Amino acid sequence: MTPPPPEAPFTAPEAGPQPATTVAGPRRRVAVLVPPRFQSLDLTGPLEVFNYACALAPGAYDWPVRVLSERGGEVTSSSGLRIATEPLSDAAAEGLDTLMIAGGPGAHDPDPAVNAGAVAWLAARSPHIRRVASTCTGAFLLAAAGLLDGRPATTHWLFRDKLRRRFPRLKVEDDALFLGDGHIYTAAGVTAGIDLALALVEEDAGNAVALDIARRLVVYLRRPGSQAQFSAPLRAQTRTASDRLDAVIAWIADNLDRPLTVEALAERAGMTPRTFARRFTDATGASPGRFVTQSRVDEARRLLLDAPDLPLAAVAARVGLETAEGLRQLFQRALGIAPEAYRRQFGVTREGQCPIARLR
Repeated sequence: MTPPPPEAPFTAPEAGPQPATTVAGPRRRVAVLVPPRFQSLDLTGPLEVFNYACALAPGAYDWPVRVLSERGGEVTSSSGLRIATEPLSDAAAEGLDTLMIAGGPGAHDPDPAVNAGAVAWLAARSPHIRRVASTCTGAFLLAAAGLLDGRPATTHWLFRDKLRRRFPRLKVEDDALFLGDGHIYTAAGVTAGIDLALALVEEDAGNAVALDIARRLVVYLRRPGSQAQFSAPLRAQTRTASDRLDAVIAWIADNLDRPLTVEALAERAGMTPRTFARRFTDATGASPGRFVTQSRVDEARRLLLDAPDLPLAAVAARVGLETAEGLRQLFQRALGIAPEAYRRQFGVTREGQCPIARLR
């Protein structure tokens, strides 16, 4: 049986600043729905974000965060972690503010009977919940309930084609970390569930609370939902099996402010420029010049959001560009948007909140 909630309110155990803010209004009830064989981090990541939010934004959320499953009782994750859950039948949708759905092997099981009860519940009750979100392959449950029809959605890159084939009416975005459309949200998977949970807390309680939580969890506060699931270095390293090339890729990421010519990179790799260019392109799928450009774009995007007061000229210098105008030209070519507009769209607003990436 599910243990009763403790009488005392949650307080963060770590030493640190006092609660960042007190939020007026009704307390929001948050729950995570787990399918059979759920992925444990899809549950525990968002759960810890909201757990801290309960302590750092008194009055914002009820505590504890509820963990639900179709039938209730003990549910085992794909890694063997056993969790006590409440049945969906005991969860009044009208009282839920935010519901997050974990992914895992059971979420995308091809047998429709595996999650039939949960899918039916979602289809009937989701209109009564202010926000319904999925992490990773939890998107399959939203899609089966018809909640993603015609909407932009994302999931873990390993499962996006499977999601497209099974639910052709979806608009699956290949590279987004998380998206929002109306009251429905989807996250790419695993740590992207933490990104989305932080963004939801930021919508509710503001930037200071979300930043405090991110620091306590030792994660970035803001990877915008439009950001690719892979950075340029990670995308390249998933393809190359060369120690020398991997070392150069890592060195590029730490030295973007230097002149990164093919000749300089080839010398570091101990190859001729022609041999280096050929092997680098074969191994990573991108020419050295294209890779360096994308790495500079990735780092400039991060700086624009993580350091909102940093002048454009300083951002440009840190990524190896001579002027702010050079940064603008780079952004226009790569993203079709000016860096100032990018910072406004995905950065902190005047209210201290970060908008979730929405495609419409």
